Amino acid sequence: MSRYLMLRTPSANRVYAGEAAPLTAAELELTAPFARDIADVEIAGVGYLAFDADDLAPTQLATLATQSACFALFESAGDLLRPVALPRPFDLDDDLITIPKYQGKTNEQFTQLLLSVTLAAVTREPTGPRQVLDPLAGRGTTLSTALLLGHDAYGVEGDEKAFQQMASFYKTWLRRKRIKHTADVTGVRRDGKSIGQRFDASIQLADRTARVTAFTGDTRTSADLFGKKKFDVIVTDAPYGVMHGSSTDVRGVSGRRDRSPAGLLREAVPVWTSQLMHGGALGIAWNTFGLSRGDLAEILSRSGLVVCEGGAWERFAHRVDSSIRRDLIVAVRP
Repeated sequence: MSRYLMLRTPSANRVYAGEAAPLTAAELELTAPFARDIADVEIAGVGYLAFDADDLAPTQLATLATQSACFALFESAGDLLRPVALPRPFDLDDDLITIPKYQGKTNEQFTQLLLSVTLAAVTREPTGPRQVLDPLAGRGTTLSTALLLGHDAYGVEGDEKAFQQMASFYKTWLRRKRIKHTADVTGVRRDGKSIGQRFDASIQLADRTARVTAFTGDTRTSADLFGKKKFDVIVTDAPYGVMHGSSTDVRGVSGRRDRSPAGLLREAVPVWTSQLMHGGALGIAWNTFGLSRGDLAEILSRSGLVVCEGGAWERFAHRVDSSIRRDLIVAVRP
C-alpha cells in the first residue's frame, strides 16, 4: 500500500478555494472507494489531499483524474514526492466550460463535483454513455461538464435568452475547434401551436458520437418535452432566491415570486423523478438559507426517492457569500 497526495487545482474563485478542502475530501470518499485514510496535509506550505491505496489500476487513475479539483498526483516516497501520470480526463477541451463568463454562473469545479457525486450514487449498470439531464440548465455549464466527462447531455431552460446564448456558444465553439458536428435550433410545436425551441447537437469524437439536446420551457413540463426519454442522472442547481433565477423559475404554488425554491421543487421533483431510470440518481445543489436539508429530503422522499444520508453525503455545505450557504443532496430512484 502506498500514500498518495493530490495537488488541488487552483481556483479563480477565492471563496470556493477556501472552502474546497472538506468538499473534495468528501467527493474522493464517495467516488473513489479504493482510497483510504483520506486527510488534508500540508507539505512545505502547500496543501494536498492525501490518501492510502494499493497499486493504482488504470481505471482507478482515470477516476482520480476526473476529481473536480485534481491538478496533479504524487506518490509519497520518504521525503520525496514521485509524480504519477494521470490519463487525460476529458473527451473535449475544458475551455468548453471555462470560456463562458456571466453573472450567476455556478463555479465550474463545484458543477463537476455535483455531477461526479451524483453519478457515484447510480446503481444501474451503464449500457453506454450516461444520460444526464439538467432541468434548470441556464447557459449550459452542467451540460458542458457532462460532455467533458463522456456523457450525453440534456436540458430544459425557461429563459429564452439564456437558451439562445447557450446554443450560439456551442455552435461557435465547435466550429472554431474544427470538430465534426451538426448543431441546430428548431421550433417545437404541439397541436399545431408553437410552444418553444429545441437545440440539438451531435459531436463526432474518436470513439463515439456525443449528443446535446435542450428545450426552452418550464422545468415542470420537462417530462412532456422529452416524452418517453429516461435519464441515468438528473443534476441541477436550484434557484437561490437571491439573484439567480427569473420570475419564471422561482415561483411557489401561489404563483408569486418566492425567496425559497421550495414551491418550485415541490412541483418539479415528482416530474423529474418520473424521468429517472430505476437505479438512477437525482442531485440538487441549493441555498440552505431558503430551505432546510430536512425539508428538501422530505420533498425527495415523498416523490419515492431514497435520500443518501450520513457520512460524506452530508459534508458538502459551504459558504458562497453572505446570503448563500450552498449544500448538495443526492437521492436514488429504487
